[in-house]
Amino acid sequence: MPVTCRWIVCWVVVVVQLPAVAWGAGDAAKGKAMYAQFCAACHGTSGKGDGPAAAALNPRPRDHTDAKYMATLKDQDIFKVTKEGGAAVGKSPLMPPWGGQFTDQQIQDLVAYIRSLARRR
Repeated sequence: MPVTCRWIVCWVVVVVQLPAVAWGAGDAAKGKAMYAQFCAACHGTSGKGDGPAAAALNPRPRDHTDAKYMATLKDQDIFKVTKEGGAAVGKSPLMPPWGGQFTDQQIQDLVAYIRSLARRR
């Protein structure tokens, strides 16, 4: 294989594979504590989208226990909407962006916990 092809293959592996390796690195236990403090008011303590503030919101917050819907999302999708907010991804502008308050690792912890909600059902 020519040297140029080897570099291209290496580049593809780095760009395509490494992000996939990084996902799933969240700590669901840490995410649970954050979820209770910052997300439960809208999404509910069990993640069903039935928190105390949910009744006043239109559209209603996403039900994170809906395994069928959650299976359609990649971790990166959940990460992006959490970091950048709903409006940034064509969802509800009522979902605030948390990227200014949380580190990327903290958001990965939230993603790990949100994933666990759909598996508990």
